[in-house]
Amino acid sequence: MFALLNARRGRRWFGSMAAQLAEGIMARNRTALSRAITLMESTHPEHQAEAKQLLSRVVSRSTTMDADSRATSIRIGIAGPPGAGKSTLIETLGLHVVRSGHKVAVLAIDPSSVRSGGSILGDKTRMTELSNHKDAYVRPSPSRGTLGGIALHTNEVILLCEGAGYDVVLVETVGVGQSEVTVTDVVDCVVLVLPPAAGDELQGVKKGIMEVADVVVVNKADGSLEPLAKQARSEIRSALQFLRPKYPQWSPQVLLCSAKENRNIGTIWDVVKQFKATREADGSLFEQRGVQNKTRMWSYLQDEIMRRIRDSLNSSHKEDLLGAKLHEMERDLMDGTTTPRVAAMEVAETLVPLRRHMHLHAQEITDSNKTH
Repeated sequence: MFALLNARRGRRWFGSMAAQLAEGIMARNRTALSRAITLMESTHPEHQAEAKQLLSRVVSRSTTMDADSRATSIRIGIAGPPGAGKSTLIETLGLHVVRSGHKVAVLAIDPSSVRSGGSILGDKTRMTELSNHKDAYVRPSPSRGTLGGIALHTNEVILLCEGAGYDVVLVETVGVGQSEVTVTDVVDCVVLVLPPAAGDELQGVKKGIMEVADVVVVNKADGSLEPLAKQARSEIRSALQFLRPKYPQWSPQVLLCSAKENRNIGTIWDVVKQFKATREADGSLFEQRGVQNKTRMWSYLQDEIMRRIRDSLNSSHKEDLLGAKLHEMERDLMDGTTTPRVAAMEVAETLVPLRRHMHLHAQEITDSNKTH
């Protein structure tokens, strides 16, 4: 998958890759967008450095816009349990939206194997008509162990898609049900898709994804399942009355649809547009994106700290105090002479003097520069 990134490893090539891909994205080039996303998802250190430059170039184009202009796109999370028909609904909805004059990007998150780390990435094969549409872009991505139903770099990929001119971004979550709440950190509107029988399984309605849903869609409301779908809609509406509203200006809508028969798809899109207009009217949509950015920063910071801690664990440098402490705690844990909590606290205490040492070293450099 990374052959295009590894084809030319020279410093000259890497120095210009970010600029070339950013230019291609702004020119609405789908190939450049695909390569940029591949770069963004790579774990190679050189690729990560290029990805940082690429993202800065793409995002910088929007910094001159005012708040209203920057919130013109709509980011929609499609969540729900397996078998609810999310992929079918996304294709039908996506086709409806592109025919309405929009450009649609679909980011389909697939679960990764806990043993091999691989993913099937089969969602694109289930959206053949949408994948071939000139105004649509479908990109499967592996979750790679990230919890919450989305992939680690979903937020950055959304920004790249918007930079390429896609004003509607649909994010299909892994499909694990009640725990898919992390999607709220990257999208504007959460659409929860449920099968007709879901009305009988509302015992956990006060937890997880139901609490963060802005629109609830009972899919497969056709044929013999239509009565069950109507019953589920009634039960879901009753259950939502006991939940605190996510936003004071919006009450979650519960809709029926049949993605297979293309029924009420337009209604779903109309409700999403109504949601967007309501949130934009008081500026809360743009404010929410700022809050999401801060949340994701802390998430990335946590990942980066853990990555550096693991690097210390693998370090052979004699002066690496953190690595030495990690090895010591791992040995004690294997011997049963300490507990995981105590070991974690010991490692955390080792980080404090390291941080102070780094601060003092930085201060010495600053003082030295001032004297010169």
